[in-house]
Amino acid sequence: MHIHESAEDYLEAILRLRENKGQVRSVDIAQLLGVTKPSVSFAMKRLRENEYIRMDQDSLITLTDKGEEIALRVYDRHKTISTFLMRLGVEECVAREDACRIEHDISQESFDALRRHLLRLTDENQ
Repeated sequence: MHIHESAEDYLEAILRLRENKGQVRSVDIAQLLGVTKPSVSFAMKRLRENEYIRMDQDSLITLTDKGEEIALRVYDRHKTISTFLMRLGVEECVAREDACRIEHDISQESFDALRRHLLRLTDENQ
């Protein structure tokens, strides 16, 4: 399943907002991602057309199963890569920004190796 990087970012943002606020509106996404409301509206239209999200009559946004799967994968990559970089001594804000770029391009093989290494580091420090 191929999806554009920006769509992955929107789906991840929806997941994060849902976890933090319980409900998601376009204005929240615009604020979190630092984009305009029209940009969010356009993206939500595309995500709805591709059945990644649903919007109810109150304009609350929810992920479909398909959207949830992608959001969870991207968010897991983001958290894992951020943690790995911070364990290497990278400042948190830099690690999070770099993870945003890396999470979309890293191969599954490299990501799995990175995760295994991080788990070994964690086990060694316990």
